[in-house]
Amino acid sequence: CIKWGNKFPAYYVNRLYAGVKRHMDRPFRFVCFTENAEGLRPEVEVFPLPVVAYEDAMVRAMTTGKRRGSWRKVTIFQPGKAELSGPCLQLDLDVVITGPLGPLIDHAPGKVCMGRDWLERRRHRPGGHGSAVRFDPHLHRYLFDGFGEYITGEMQWKGEQKYTSMTALAHGDLEYFPEGWICSFKRQSIPVFPLNFLRVPVLPDDCRVMCFHGTPKMEEALVGDCPKLRYRTRPAAWLRDLWLDANEKDWMPG
Repeated sequence: CIKWGNKFPAYYVNRLYAGVKRHMDRPFRFVCFTENAEGLRPEVEVFPLPVVAYEDAMVRAMTTGKRRGSWRKVTIFQPGKAELSGPCLQLDLDVVITGPLGPLIDHAPGKVCMGRDWLERRRHRPGGHGSAVRFDPHLHRYLFDGFGEYITGEMQWKGEQKYTSMTALAHGDLEYFPEGWICSFKRQSIPVFPLNFLRVPVLPDDCRVMCFHGTPKMEEALVGDCPKLRYRTRPAAWLRDLWLDANEKDWMPG
């Protein structure tokens, strides 16, 4: 994973690690690239944020213009960082691990694997969602090698997940995870408006990674709160066991 700035506190990393540990069926390393390791549990291997020669252009792209996105995530694809090798699973911090992760590691060997992006599917366009990306830093080094030229140029696509998807597709390497493995809380768990005020959010049967992209985030879903009426929900009780540590559950409503 990668963590920068103050958007996500350290406990997001710690809870993500705990979720991976519960659902991984083999030995693994959990690596976090960050400029601030304060509060991270000792099992997390901490490495500094990757440095790139085009840092200023990347920061501008992250904060201004029509192509804004979390472009710093692409720097993880740089070969040699943290001595990563073989199949690696990049996870966003605003996800909850809900099922076995081994199949994500084994699926479509040698390919760049992503969940199918929900909006791109609706628009009948190719594209994966960047919340969970399975890649090999040596096989897929082109994801990083062409990034400098891209980020300092015209920037054809909005957001790093579209860049990753289309670059892998151009190399014949894009493969989607099976339907239902990577789920969107706001698109697949929350009942349609106005039933979201009456029914509790569901956990799809085969979900492995639940994505809380946009709103609501996990804290809001736990208590059934969200500033957007469309995504306001009844409390998602199943999050108590999947995201909270055992000693954190007492403050939650039953």
